[in-house]
This record gives sequence, structure tokens and C-alpha cells, in this order.
Amino acid sequence: MDAMLVTNLKNELRRGTQVLAVLSLLNHSSYGYSLLQSLEERGVAVEAGTLYPLLRRLDAQGLLKSEWDTSDNRPRKYYVLSEEGLKMYQILKDEWKQIVSEIQGILEV
Repeated sequence: MDAMLVTNLKNELRRGTQVLAVLSLLNHSSYGYSLLQSLEERGVAVEAGTLYPLLRRLDAQGLLKSEWDTSDNRPRKYYVLSEEGLKMYQILKDEWKQIVSEIQGILEV
């Protein structure tokens, strides 16, 4: 079996879950690196080069609120779910449960 093909298909499968994983952790304010660590602690591998553009996109879509903290030597941009982001999280979470149920039914056949 082509190892590159396996890797590409696994990455494609995971890519669709990254938005849900990120939204699930932003019910409290977090900055990018702390979010990467939280995802890693939960076994969700997301590259920094994937996470930061995703955060910017979700922010631009109005699903996150962001704010710079410049009180430290290192300015950090903090993100938290907006009201719309919370609604979207609930929608995506429900959809995820439905997808898992459907696929589990197929896999058991």
C-alpha cells in the first residue's frame, strides 16, 4: 500500500474535524500556542501552520472574538467563542454526532 496515499487520506479525514475541535476549546479565552497545547494534550494533532490561519478565518467569519493582550513582553492574541460561534459549535457538534452514528452503522455492516 502506498504510504503517501495513506497519509494524505488520513490527513484529509482529520482536516474536517479541526474546526469542531478548535471551537470546542474556545469557551474560555485562549491564545494560539495554549490552544495548540490543549489540542495536543487531548491527542488532537494540529500544526501551528494550520491552526493560526484557521483562527484568523473563524475570527473573520464572526465565530470568534479576538483581543490583543500587550501587558506582557510578548503580545498575545486571545480568542474566545462569539455568540454566533457558540451557536455554530452546537450545530457542528450535533452534526458530528449524527455523522459518527451514520458511519458507525456502515462500519458495523
